Amino acid sequence: MDKMFSVEGRVAVVTGGLGQLGTQFSKSLASAGAKVAIYSRRPFTAKQIAEKFPGLEDNIRVYEASVTDKAGLAAATDQVIADWGVPHILVNNAGIDSKPDGSADQNAPFEVYPQKYWDEIIDTNLTGVMLTSQVVGTKMAEEMRGSIINVGSMYGMVSPNQALYAYRLERDGVPFIKAVSYAASKSGLLNLTRYLATYWAPKKVRCNIVSFGGVKTGSYDKEFIDAFLERVPLGRQAEVDEYNGVIRFLASDASSYMTGSNVVVDGGFTAW
Repeated sequence: MDKMFSVEGRVAVVTGGLGQLGTQFSKSLASAGAKVAIYSRRPFTAKQIAEKFPGLEDNIRVYEASVTDKAGLAAATDQVIADWGVPHILVNNAGIDSKPDGSADQNAPFEVYPQKYWDEIIDTNLTGVMLTSQVVGTKMAEEMRGSIINVGSMYGMVSPNQALYAYRLERDGVPFIKAVSYAASKSGLLNLTRYLATYWAPKKVRCNIVSFGGVKTGSYDKEFIDAFLERVPLGRQAEVDEYNGVIRFLASDASSYMTGSNVVVDGGFTAW
């Protein structure tokens, strides 16, 4: 069983690998012996890597690349191949959302929601996955192996419940609407995953998606958390490292007969 779940010696690309969840995925894969190439929009020095990933410096490198810049992705991937070889694993984790404390127009009603915010979120969350998969997945296909893991959301499966945010109007006097763009981007990932799974199956490249629920961050209003947890059968949010197991599973040979699957890890939110 240990061998089946092993990622020892494999090369993994993690987009957004310096973010909240990306950091956890990078640590988990590197701790298990994988070589982890983090794609980040911001440069990161060797000293910063040592501070953020103590004891894992030999297994983690940061490559400056934006998921919306195909030329930059290609350059970073060429460098990863020169350094470590063709990636075995791609975790499409980079993503953005409208901020709960953002400007009113970022969280405006659908009728007047600005296109610029739609474009920004779709470009990163959906087009960015397509471009990264084009660049990295093509190299995997040439090697006749690989696992692509797309990081989705429960809001790719169900619409956001606007009642969770109703307290904002009473408290602030301004309506807060969970924007359409995030849900649309994550639902688009579901069928992009199926498309890539079937398209690259003859090349032995698997593609699956994980649909995660809420993560404990301490950055949300108590009113929101209380209302949200009433709708989660397990009665809590996920711990920040609680999704590592499913990423390791999909990256390893333990999931060798899985492709085109949506693995839901949401505390039961979508079961009701």
